[in-house]
Amino acid sequence: MITIRTGQAPAALTREQFRSRFNGRFYDPAFDPERDAIARLEAIAWDALQEGRKAPITQPAGRGFADPSYEVSVQWLDTRKRLKAAQKRWSDRTQPSRALLICGSARNDGTCPGEASKSWRLTEIAQQVVERAGLQADVLDLSLVTSEYGRNIHPCKGCVSSAMPLCHWPCSCYPNHSLNQAADWMAEIYERWVAAHAVIVLAPTYWYQSPSPLKLMMDRMVCADGGNPDPTTTHGKRVAEAKRIEEKGWNYPKHLAGRAYGVVVHGDVAGVEDHRRHLSDWLEWMGLIDAGAIAKLDRYIGYYEPYWNSHDALDKDKAVQQEVSNVAGAVVQAINALRAGQLSQPDQQIKAPREK
Repeated sequence: MITIRTGQAPAALTREQFRSRFNGRFYDPAFDPERDAIARLEAIAWDALQEGRKAPITQPAGRGFADPSYEVSVQWLDTRKRLKAAQKRWSDRTQPSRALLICGSARNDGTCPGEASKSWRLTEIAQQVVERAGLQADVLDLSLVTSEYGRNIHPCKGCVSSAMPLCHWPCSCYPNHSLNQAADWMAEIYERWVAAHAVIVLAPTYWYQSPSPLKLMMDRMVCADGGNPDPTTTHGKRVAEAKRIEEKGWNYPKHLAGRAYGVVVHGDVAGVEDHRRHLSDWLEWMGLIDAGAIAKLDRYIGYYEPYWNSHDALDKDKAVQQEVSNVAGAVVQAINALRAGQLSQPDQQIKAPREK
């Protein structure tokens, strides 16, 4: 018997609470001449919340889905279409090889710190190696969530913990227009992961762990590891239906398996080794292929030195700069071997007794 546990969700916002939150974004007195217009927009947003208009524009899912008549968000369908096209390019041997370079720092010189991150400089080193080898380098700078208007990665809601089939590939939790969770970068990020033949994550260590933007992306990647590509099987987010599907047996498809990876982690005091291991374990769990020991780097830059001259410490550390080049070089070789059919997942034909 399937039991759904409830009771955690708070009471709905009152009209006054909603008004206060909605108008918080218009605190600037420059908006004052448009207060009447803002009030009209507030009324529309309130109705959207009351009616639960998560996906205000939908269409029947169509052919290829378990329930072709079920209404699905057109935005989700568009993302799915782009992921399928990216996967087709990825598997086409005539297409250029592509490496996704992820700068995992939360800072850049366009936001409060006013200075570029060391992770960005290391990313540039890796980019040069990839491009010199004749491959395409797609640089994903996650610090844009702190410096660019409307650039958001919303948190994972943990659908998978209720049932794996409730976690859709790509994620269907967002956008949620009724909750003003509209701008979500992950739709684009999923496409960039799918198109890549390898991924290199370059990140600083914040409090022994990944910076917030990187962790947000990591959590939202859970749908790539076991996610359900057909939301009509659960008719959106019907928990009981998803539980029944998993109860009968679910194969936990690894949608990004077969890509190579490298990792560069740096810090100045502590935690780099554990951080590097966590990232490597995460990538391997999703089915990505280790590009070799040289492609997994953790280093201290300016160990226990002051913060103000940390870039100077990087300038002097020619060895770490070369080591980052070596990470990128190893990943380039892994891509070439993968695409030539000379490298594959050693365990891809082995069936695990517990697939999760």
